[in-house]
Amino acid sequence: MHFCPKCGGKSFPFEGKKFQCDSCDFTLYINSSCAVAALILNEKGELLLSRRKFAPLEGTLDLPGGFVDPMESAEEAIRREIKEELNLEIIKLDFFCSVPNEYIFKGLSYYTTDITFICKVDSFTNMHVMDDISEALFIQPLEIDLKEVGAISMKKIIQQFQQHYITELQ
Repeated sequence: MHFCPKCGGKSFPFEGKKFQCDSCDFTLYINSSCAVAALILNEKGELLLSRRKFAPLEGTLDLPGGFVDPMESAEEAIRREIKEELNLEIIKLDFFCSVPNEYIFKGLSYYTTDITFICKVDSFTNMHVMDDISEALFIQPLEIDLKEVGAISMKKIIQQFQQHYITELQ
């Protein structure tokens, strides 16, 4: 940002995690947005992954999920996103982890906190891809090629889940 959105002042420097106008003293804080991701296993123990339909990171593997809307809880958001993207109903969810992320869209950085849940769905019978995913696929957790996963935060979440998965097998 180069100009103050309140007064139009030309001196609007970034200081740490905020912009501070030198003319009118307006402060604009840059806070992390929330996003959600789902870890969903089928009856064979395979993890449900999606392929991104649009930029950024078009064509890469991802975990299904998306941004939390204003005044929406993370739990409400994951249920909504999974319904919108895959037509699946979550019947149980448990917090797994959160990972910070820099989401770059059209040349701008948006900082997010990606909140991840292990989710159980009622059935995969009516699953079909919609919204911003082009494909849904099931892969054994330890066979996921992390080079195909686009977002760094999703790679970290999948790596943590793989470690969790190995521990559960022992």
